[in-house]
Amino acid sequence: MRTGVNARPLTPGGDRRASGPGVALVDPVPLFREGLAAVVRRTPAMHWLGSTGHLHTAVRMHERLRPDVLLVDSVLDPQGHLATLLTGNDPALVVISLVREPHRTAKYVRSALSAGVRGMVPRAGEIGEVLQAIARGHAERTYLDPTLAPLAAGFTPTADAGTRRSLSRREYEVLQLIADGLENQAVANELYVSVETVRTHVKNILRKLRAKDRTHAVSLAYQAGLLSGGVPRP
Repeated sequence: MRTGVNARPLTPGGDRRASGPGVALVDPVPLFREGLAAVVRRTPAMHWLGSTGHLHTAVRMHERLRPDVLLVDSVLDPQGHLATLLTGNDPALVVISLVREPHRTAKYVRSALSAGVRGMVPRAGEIGEVLQAIARGHAERTYLDPTLAPLAAGFTPTADAGTRRSLSRREYEVLQLIADGLENQAVANELYVSVETVRTHVKNILRKLRAKDRTHAVSLAYQAGLLSGGVPRP
């Protein structure tokens, strides 16, 4: 088990998906993570898969557990970069934002929806409200808590919302290695691919992040929180 991630393996054969959503959480507060885990485990037709308190381990957790519903504290992903990255590579995933009080604004709600978030519920709400967001988000592919819905009034996400700048898993790995200071040849050696393949990934990263060069791309990724502390190596 990796540091910062509390999780269990998938049920063989994917049986859990037949009886209800598999749920995972990204939240910095251990007590909140443990509390939600206990509640979900007691809830019929829901399956707790795991949690992490760090944004930079969320990508690896998603890859390993493949949850149906992923709840994310809005303070960890205020610009929706994590939602964009994950939903771009897993269209079936339902990301639900646990909205903190400072983010209860039309600007945040609309930005999050554009980034690929499909559900929102106040983080300080009653546990029944969070469970309803999970159940309805999974069943209906979208859910806005009644207290947040007015903030999205009249808003229609564009057709490519949540996918237009998403990095692939391999591109994300290349970006991390670049952030570690590796040049293209070293990245190629690390990933067991050709230098030309690495160059292609770098070009895609620059285009998707709208970065001028490698240094700018890394800077943007750190600003977004995607590279905070780095991605744990296998």
